[in-house]
Amino acid sequence: MSEPDGPPAGAVPVLEKPAPDHAPEPAAAPAEHRFWSARRAPAAVVAALLLVVAGAFLYDIAEVRAHRPAMAWRRALARQLAERPLDDVWVLVGAGVAAALGLWLIVLAVTPGLRHVLPMSRPHPDVRAGLHRDAAGLVLRDRAMEIAGVQSARVRVRRRRADVRAVCHFRDLDDVHEDLDTVLTDAIRGLGLARPPRLSVHVRRPGKKG
Repeated sequence: MSEPDGPPAGAVPVLEKPAPDHAPEPAAAPAEHRFWSARRAPAAVVAALLLVVAGAFLYDIAEVRAHRPAMAWRRALARQLAERPLDDVWVLVGAGVAAALGLWLIVLAVTPGLRHVLPMSRPHPDVRAGLHRDAAGLVLRDRAMEIAGVQSARVRVRRRRADVRAVCHFRDLDDVHEDLDTVLTDAIRGLGLARPPRLSVHVRRPGKKG
């Protein structure tokens, strides 16, 4: 009995799609930058000062336009600016204060601020998260206290480094130091930070400062 040449009735044909020569590469994760601060307090202070100064000058100009004498403070200021030489102490002090204030505003404008927030890696481009330094330090401290022999631990997390100072009341210091390096390195990796800080561990006995 000969076999049928074609597919059985009711069968669905399956088309095999050839695999592409080059698989598409995954999209690169966006670069992580620090969070920018709104700086509401400096902006409010500058806006309030400008409002007061501009309002005072506009009011005085309106008084002069209404054929009334200028305010005493503006006449005194104009006289002082006309009579005092440029090398006068108060002129130099005022210029230094104005330059320092301007430099401070420029620094605020070009720096991101929010140094206490560490940017985290972004598995999704539409989601961005940050971790507070104190929260990261608390996690590392809890992990350090789980190490046998650690009596107390103090952790300070910075942008580029995490300083851990532990007090060991038993076990060899080198063994505790090695355990802390291993556990805390894994803990820092688990924080999911975009730029994990470098770990620095110091272990000492109780009563000794180091």
